[in-house]
Amino acid sequence: MIEIIPAVMPKNYRDLSEKSALFAGVVPLVQFDIMDGKFVKARTWPYGPKDSEFSKIISEEEGMPEWETLGFEVDLMIGNPEQAVANWVTAGAKRIIIHVESMQDFDAVRKAVPTGFVELGLAINTETPISKIEPYLDSIDFVQCMGIAKIGFQGEQFDERVIENIKAIHKLKPGLPISVDGGVNFDTAKSLVNAGATRLVSGSAILESADVSSAVMEMKNLVE
Repeated sequence: MIEIIPAVMPKNYRDLSEKSALFAGVVPLVQFDIMDGKFVKARTWPYGPKDSEFSKIISEEEGMPEWETLGFEVDLMIGNPEQAVANWVTAGAKRIIIHVESMQDFDAVRKAVPTGFVELGLAINTETPISKIEPYLDSIDFVQCMGIAKIGFQGEQFDERVIENIKAIHKLKPGLPISVDGGVNFDTAKSLVNAGATRLVSGSAILESADVSSAVMEMKNLVE
């Protein structure tokens, strides 16, 4: 079964809450794109204006928005991701994605993510050689192939190179889930699945639709 995963870039905690509410009861899981202005230029919650919500969440005084009905994965487009992973495990992430280009110490990341409880994925950019991620394929739960050249922004142009990346990873490790993030829309979804993708992460194509529930269902129908 192909997963359709809406992507949210939370400007602040209020934005996170409002976007989460859109998808509660619509999908089982959403992706939160987390950026600190170091690995990519953009910044999102909790790296934007200071608020106390993330501290309350990681101290377990509060839960993430809609936590009772909506799971989440985090795409950590940040510098030194090794230092942040444990906080997101505590916050309740079901999946954590680290970018191979920003990672310095895979062993530290793997140690911080409990095997069997939280899935660990590695993301790879379109221009990065597959050889960069190959040594870790036996130690991770999935790969996220970026479908755009300029990551950290929604609505960017689709990068055709992702098709070959998906095929190469699928050949190296058949059965390993492959997620695609960036450039996933109603025109590209089918070709990504045909190449071997099993999870489609879509931001603007879903959020800019008139009805997010209908958009999710439309994309799901396209690939099944």
